[in-house]
Amino acid sequence: MVMQLESVVPFGRSLGEYKAMFNLSESDLQKRILGVADGPASFNAEVTILGGQVTSIDPLYQFSGAEILQQFNAVLDHIIRQVKASPNDWVWSYHKSPEDLRNNRITVIHRFIEDYEIGKRQGRYQVGELPNLHLEKDTYDLTLCSHFLFLYSEHYDARFHLESIKEMLRVSQEVRIFPLLDLMLNRSQHLDTVIRSLREMHYSVSIKKTIYELQKGGNEMLIVHR
Repeated sequence: MVMQLESVVPFGRSLGEYKAMFNLSESDLQKRILGVADGPASFNAEVTILGGQVTSIDPLYQFSGAEILQQFNAVLDHIIRQVKASPNDWVWSYHKSPEDLRNNRITVIHRFIEDYEIGKRQGRYQVGELPNLHLEKDTYDLTLCSHFLFLYSEHYDARFHLESIKEMLRVSQEVRIFPLLDLMLNRSQHLDTVIRSLREMHYSVSIKKTIYELQKGGNEMLIVHR
């Protein structure tokens, strides 16, 4: 299946999805977490309610909540149509069907919108993008990057991926990236090069299975420690 996307789309995921995608434990959720390219995820809002500390950073946050919702609505039906046109390329375990996926994405963005303005005032949603985050060194314990790096491998080269991961490691001790497939459902063409380069720089690198799988075969994350 070829998912035709000209740019990064404003889709967000829930706390439940983040737990499943990144194998997050209860102790992980007590850490200082940075979500890079979170988009309109409800993860930040849900963890904040539970007393956790999450900062989300994304260039999307230059826009108002109404503008983000408008961008989401402009692409939602197009994405779901592509999903429905390729039924064998998806695993319906977490989400039960294309319509369930659609409904879950709508629920997530509305949770995000409800939290967005107060979260911006509190500094939980910050404008920024890889590979230069403009954050202090060692600000966070754990950085999560969902559905950006590796997924958009046709849009960003191996150097961008490597510099982005190094930047995330500058601001936190550990980085987790999900998924490792690109939009063509292939393992990213950049993955082996990036892993080799990180190991040459003496970072600890591993690939772990996750319990989340929507793209068929997309059930692995990259973990990098410094």
